[in-house]
Amino acid sequence: MAILVTGGAGFIGSHLADALLARGDTVVAIDNFNDYYDPAIKRANARRLSAYPNFTMVEADIRDRAAVDALFDAHDIRGVAHLAAMAGVRESVRQPHLYVEVNLNGTLNLLDAAQRHGTAVFVQASTSSVYGETKQLPFVETDSADRPLAAYPASKRAAELLGHTFYHLHGLNVTVLRFFNVYGPAGRPDMMPLRVMNAVLDGTQIPIFNGGDIHRDWTYVDDTVAGVMAALDKPLGYEVMNLGCGAPISLREFIDVIEAQAGRKLNTRDVPTPPSDPPITFCDNTKIRTLLGFNPHTPVREGLVKTWEWFRQWRIDSGTWPGDQPE
Repeated sequence: MAILVTGGAGFIGSHLADALLARGDTVVAIDNFNDYYDPAIKRANARRLSAYPNFTMVEADIRDRAAVDALFDAHDIRGVAHLAAMAGVRESVRQPHLYVEVNLNGTLNLLDAAQRHGTAVFVQASTSSVYGETKQLPFVETDSADRPLAAYPASKRAAELLGHTFYHLHGLNVTVLRFFNVYGPAGRPDMMPLRVMNAVLDGTQIPIFNGGDIHRDWTYVDDTVAGVMAALDKPLGYEVMNLGCGAPISLREFIDVIEAQAGRKLNTRDVPTPPSDPPITFCDNTKIRTLLGFNPHTPVREGLVKTWEWFRQWRIDSGTWPGDQPE
C-alpha cells in the first residue's frame, strides 16, 4: 500500500515525500515538471528521492484523466496528499483558464479515482488566499471565504467544495488544509524568501509592496509537512483546517532578518500592493491543533536563518544551485 503525493517533485511535495519515505512508507509521486519555475530544480528533487527503494516517480499531468486512472490501477493507493497545483496568485490573473483546468479539473480527476479505488484518506492542499480581504482576523475556518481576489484562490476554494461533494456522495475522507505562506530550504525560486535572498546577494533591485507594510503568516516547510502527515494518518470525514503558525510579520521585518544574515542591504523600490493580494494573512490554527495535534516548532525568524544557511551553501559555498546539476 502506498501514499500518492501529487506535485511530488515540487517544493512541499518533495519535502513531504522525503519525510514519508524516511519513516518507511511507500510513496508514489506524480509531477508534470512544468516550467512555472526551472524544471531542473524539480528534476533534482526527483533524483534525490529516487535513492529510496520504496519511491516511484510518475511523470504525468493530473489533467490527464487516463493517466490518473492508470496510476491508481497500477498502485494500491491508501492515501493521497494532493499538492499539485498551478501556483501564483498574480499569474492567475493573467491565465485564469489554466488555473481552473489544473486546480479544479485536475482535482476532480484525483477525487474520482480515489473514491473508485477505495482510498482511505484524501488530503487536499488549499490556501489562505481563499479568505481574500476578509475583515475577520485571524483567519478562521468558519469564515465563508466566498470573496476570492484572483483565479488561483477561486479555483482552490471550488476544489474544497468539490471535496465535500465526494465525501457526501461517496464517503471519501477528505481533509482540506489551507496552507499559509510556506517557505524553507529548497523553496520555490519565485517566492519572496528566495527572491529576496538572491536580490540581496546580487544587488538586483526588487519591488516591495506598500513600503513593506504588508503582513504574512509564514510557515516553515517542516511544520507544514508535519501537518500533512498528521492528516494522512487520521481520516476525519470532511474537514477544512488552517495550517499555519499564527504569527504574521511585516515584509519589512522579514527583509530585516535576511539583511542581517547577509550583512548587506537590499536594493528596493516601493510599489503599490496589487489588487490580487490581501494586506495580511493571519492563521487561527486552533482547529488543527485540536483535531490533529498540530504544533508548529519554527518561528519565522529562526526559519529564515535556516533557509539562509541552506541558500548560502548552494549559492556561495558551493557556487551551484540545485537546478544547475546535470541530468
